[in-house]
Amino acid sequence: MAHRDSHGGGGVIGAGDVQWMSAGLGVMHQEFHSEAFAKRGGVFEAVQIWVNLPKVHKMIPPKYQAIQAKDIPVVKLKQSGRARVIAGELEGVEGIARTFSPIGMWDVCMHANKSYVFGVPETYNLVILVLEGSVLIGEQEVSQGHLVSFQRGGSGVEIKARSEAKLLILSGEPLNESVIGYGPFVMNSQAEIKQAIYDLERGVFGQIVGG
Repeated sequence: MAHRDSHGGGGVIGAGDVQWMSAGLGVMHQEFHSEAFAKRGGVFEAVQIWVNLPKVHKMIPPKYQAIQAKDIPVVKLKQSGRARVIAGELEGVEGIARTFSPIGMWDVCMHANKSYVFGVPETYNLVILVLEGSVLIGEQEVSQGHLVSFQRGGSGVEIKARSEAKLLILSGEPLNESVIGYGPFVMNSQAEIKQAIYDLERGVFGQIVGG
């Protein structure tokens, strides 16, 4: 997937790569099929996650982390599978993405009929997205395309794969701040949303060259 932004950034995100962008005080961003993929065709799969910046960091300069698949740490889950640690910490292994608040983001593959207990701090909220296959979370079966969330649900969660499964496990500590969303904007108040729209209309976010 090719991308470019109004701060001169750009490139191609390959299979297994991660694009981690902090919008901060504002950036125009564009994503599209790369020229090579458009010619070749095939299956295209991507997951886009929005993470709220803490209020104290809302107006930082935009920041971009280009993370290649080869640089993402991998944890072996004993005989149960493996996990790529994109952010946070798993089994003593630190993720590669630098975040502004405590976040865990694990890209997990599990073998059929195997289980694993993923440790999550008791204060964290937890979201599990099943990308492929089917799993048991407690006594609840969750199949491909479905999502389960837990609000401060304990210190860990046991997952058993009913079949070969791919999961995205997300966790984070609640900020206890108001969050207001409108279109592509995520702020802490309606007044800040109005200011963001005004800044966009004035061109404060810049322009994408050639866009």
